[in-house]
Amino acid sequence: MMMRKICVILVVWMIVLSVEAQVTYQRADSIKICKLLAQVNQQTSTLWFARQFMGIPYVAHTLEVNTREQLVVNTRQLDCTTLVETVTALKLCASRGQRSWKDYVQMLTTLRYRQGVLDGYPSRLHYFSDWIRDKAQMQLVSDIQQPNPPFSAVQTVSVNYMSTHPEAYKALKADSRLVPLIRQQEQSLNGLKARYIPKSAIRNTKLLRSVIKDGDIIAITCNKPGLDIAHLGFAVWQKDGLHLLNASLIHKKVVEEPMTLYRYLQKHKTFTGIRILRIK
Repeated sequence: MMMRKICVILVVWMIVLSVEAQVTYQRADSIKICKLLAQVNQQTSTLWFARQFMGIPYVAHTLEVNTREQLVVNTRQLDCTTLVETVTALKLCASRGQRSWKDYVQMLTTLRYRQGVLDGYPSRLHYFSDWIRDKAQMQLVSDIQQPNPPFSAVQTVSVNYMSTHPEAYKALKADSRLVPLIRQQEQSLNGLKARYIPKSAIRNTKLLRSVIKDGDIIAITCNKPGLDIAHLGFAVWQKDGLHLLNASLIHKKVVEEPMTLYRYLQKHKTFTGIRILRIK
């Protein structure tokens, strides 16, 4: 009997080590995630989760910390993509009755990697158009493209930035054999078309309020050569119109932008409009 108990303990310990070996995080991250999931009730919204990260410093490249690809959980430093993934994973766990750290780690893996499988650097969804396509196929988000108007513009994806600027990416700089794989992924995206709302149409109207909901993911489209999506955040309706909750490079932290999204977009010449994703 004692030997059986010891064997069971060893098996559990080995499973825990196996899971931990795939994840890079600090104790503060797991504490925060578990604390947030413990507070969930039926009224807990996407925006509630997003607002729990207000003031967290903006830091880029927090996923590029290991020599081999591992899931990185960092709630202490966020960029626009990791904020969206962190909040989305929390919301999906909450809606499914999942409350453990292990549940969250699995959900974040499912969101960050193609078909939810971590299999090296190329398995991470680097372009957000790829993320949208993959997560819509997995029925984790809805890709909203109707009605027209306001979805009156069409984006044709044309990406090549990573394969033509490998020196800008730690993993590609370290291993040039990855570049052809990234190029293949870019080519699979190129030519895809998606309807979006042009920035001139983002007004405080009854139509737009009926189409975009608080907590929807906003993906800002752009015409910068080689790229598809320039920035991400969450929709927040205020009295004067639509605002963006985002991890802001300008403010150096997670904020609800004080200016309307319309004004925000006008300040960036390469921004063309917004795509809308809704967490299922």
